[in-house]
Amino acid sequence: MGGTVIPMSEDIKILGVTVDSKLTFNAHVSNVCRRAIEVYKQLARAAKASWGLHPEVIKLIYTATIEPIVLYAASVWAPAVAKLGVIKQLAAVQRGIAQKVCKAYRTVSLNSALILAGMLPLDLRVREAASLYEAKKGQLLPGLADAEIEQMTPFAEMPHPVERADLRIVCLEDQEQVDGNSDYNECIFTDGSKIGGKVGAALSIWKGDTETKTRKLALSNYCTVYQAELLALCVATSEVRKSGSKSFGVYSDSMSALQTVANYDSPHPLAVEARQNIKASLLQGKAVTFHWIKAHAGLKGNERADGLAKEAAENSRKRPDYDRCPISFVKRSLRMTTLEEWNRRYTTGETASVTKLFFPDALVAYRIELMKTFEDIPSKVREYPQMRKDIKNFLEVQSDRGQRVLYELSKRMTRLEASKKTTVTHSFDFTRI
Repeated sequence: MGGTVIPMSEDIKILGVTVDSKLTFNAHVSNVCRRAIEVYKQLARAAKASWGLHPEVIKLIYTATIEPIVLYAASVWAPAVAKLGVIKQLAAVQRGIAQKVCKAYRTVSLNSALILAGMLPLDLRVREAASLYEAKKGQLLPGLADAEIEQMTPFAEMPHPVERADLRIVCLEDQEQVDGNSDYNECIFTDGSKIGGKVGAALSIWKGDTETKTRKLALSNYCTVYQAELLALCVATSEVRKSGSKSFGVYSDSMSALQTVANYDSPHPLAVEARQNIKASLLQGKAVTFHWIKAHAGLKGNERADGLAKEAAENSRKRPDYDRCPISFVKRSLRMTTLEEWNRRYTTGETASVTKLFFPDALVAYRIELMKTFEDIPSKVREYPQMRKDIKNFLEVQSDRGQRVLYELSKRMTRLEASKKTTVTHSFDFTRI
């Protein structure tokens, strides 16, 4: 061009992903690993085997910064993690961080460090993230048979802001308050239930003190109670639209489901359908009021709906009224697949022989670490109110001042632990394995 020869390029960077001419993605893996190691080097200055940052802080920094760097656009380059060279590069990034989390020395193997730190191998996390992205886009996964993934409503199909109605939620806690807010032509009580691995929903329609109609709804076994509550509200609004009455009170003991329906920014398909029913009802001159009622408080309508929902879950033999697979179930399925592969590597690996005496199974060790995390984090957050601010300083300040912040954080946590006479949750005996 203009007398200048423009040579062919071996790779090109598109939206942060380095694509090479042979689609090996080796250059991209090298780039993300280099960036992750740069963050690790900053972290390593303030986290040593016998002093430094608290393990929870190290793990939080890893989850918030290093892992997202590696997992970015994982669905594009996930096939590359099947190569041994890529697995080794990712393991090199993760090994040092896992050792910092469990306060281990550099001689500790990757298998031992990951088990003690409760961290999944990075190559398996890449595959997991890629599979989750594909599932969200509607692609069927091998372990989910013919289940259709629940898709959120596209933004273009959401109603215009000027078409939104004002949906109020009135909170009621006892029968007296319910009786004082039941002056409607029809009162519809809804509930959802999951019992014995089966899911059901129901609604009970009342006119005055008389129950006039009931509906039992069955959902697939992988559905959640949240979906059951939303389905019951959606069907209730459909009954409102079809009814000849003019005023309706809809009662539910699920505040999350009610808020999802009332929030016009929520793209959940059941909530969107419920709002469409409400809009059609309002155009017919009907009045609809939503009520939250306290669960298991002896309220007549709520107890009736609860009983019907349990019957729908346990005794229904019909085809499910709703069978969309929630993303939460997809995540659990993918995580179980990841844990099974990790456990296979761990049990058949030649390293971590002493660690296997204490944790012979990776699945059990991961669950123990997960339970410990859920038990420890709330108390730690209350004890260390400056933790989030200090971590933010670490992430934003890459300078000597940032290192001083980390050092002060470490000292403050040590003093607080000593004053409260708490024991460190990570056993130092294992660091020599």
